[in-house]
Amino acid sequence: MGSVRMTAAALAAGATFFAYSAQANGTLNLICSADVVICEQLEGAFEKETGISVNMVRLSSGETYAKVRAEARNPKTDIWWAGTGDPHLQAASEGLTLEYKSPMLAELNDWAVKQAESANYRTVGVYAGALGWGYNTEIFKQKNLKEPPCWADLLDASFKGEIQIANPNSSGTAYTALATLVQIMGEDKAFDYLKKLNANVSQYTKSGSAPVKAAARGETAIGIVFMHDAVAQAVEGFPVKAVAPCEGTGYEIGSMSIIKGAKNLDNAKKWYDWVLSAKVQSSMKEAKSFQIPSNKSAEVPKEAPKLEEIKLIDYDFKTYGDPAKRKALLERWDREVGASAN
Repeated sequence: MGSVRMTAAALAAGATFFAYSAQANGTLNLICSADVVICEQLEGAFEKETGISVNMVRLSSGETYAKVRAEARNPKTDIWWAGTGDPHLQAASEGLTLEYKSPMLAELNDWAVKQAESANYRTVGVYAGALGWGYNTEIFKQKNLKEPPCWADLLDASFKGEIQIANPNSSGTAYTALATLVQIMGEDKAFDYLKKLNANVSQYTKSGSAPVKAAARGETAIGIVFMHDAVAQAVEGFPVKAVAPCEGTGYEIGSMSIIKGAKNLDNAKKWYDWVLSAKVQSSMKEAKSFQIPSNKSAEVPKEAPKLEEIKLIDYDFKTYGDPAKRKALLERWDREVGASAN
């Protein structure tokens, strides 16, 4: 009996530990739409802190939206972290994601909270970044090319075959570029611009950050990307310079959504709250991730592009995250640009 009483006492004394362990057990199926380095850093840190086993897949935001939509009746994913906000908003409007009001909302910047409010809390902002491009300074010097400070300059004949941008069907970055140009120029003029730009594009990549990585390696002169991706290459020591377009530019609110029907809902909420914390967001710079974090108390990397110094348009997230608008723009891009792509 003594041993039984001792065991009971031990169990009582360790109740908190056992409750936490039971709570922390299990798995989490995560899709990450940021650069694979930050995806892996967060995956490892979360597993270490919680004991939850993370099954992480890295997909671009357009690919993730398509996967989540295709699996709506039998979801294979619990949570979708990062990637541009437009497809997150589209998923929210189609009822593919779950309403969740995190206790961390009070710690977030207004733009992150507004993203949540606009989607009835079916998504939330996790970081922000402005659209622009990065160019290889050594290639520019070798080929005697002039820095392109404006969208209009990218049409110059000297850049024929020297530009890469992602395909907007698979990449949230490229869809943001498409929607940005439509908002700056009007739809017809934007498509005229894109058809002319096509003559200078050597490749439409699947991933949004791939164009500037190609520029860093010397495979192309210019990559149209979010500026923080260009900064990341420069910090790595590559001869890349980031440019903010003179006419104005759009920006992303990288977002996060819990998938409706998530099999591991409690663990998805744990990730959601954890990754919105100042501590976790401050650590992202260690993975050469230079976005503006959504937590007001998180440390902003000194290398991050300063949004206040960039001419940002009043990007209409609601309109361009609408499923019908997005579908119409992508279909027009396929017809008028993609069909004649190099």
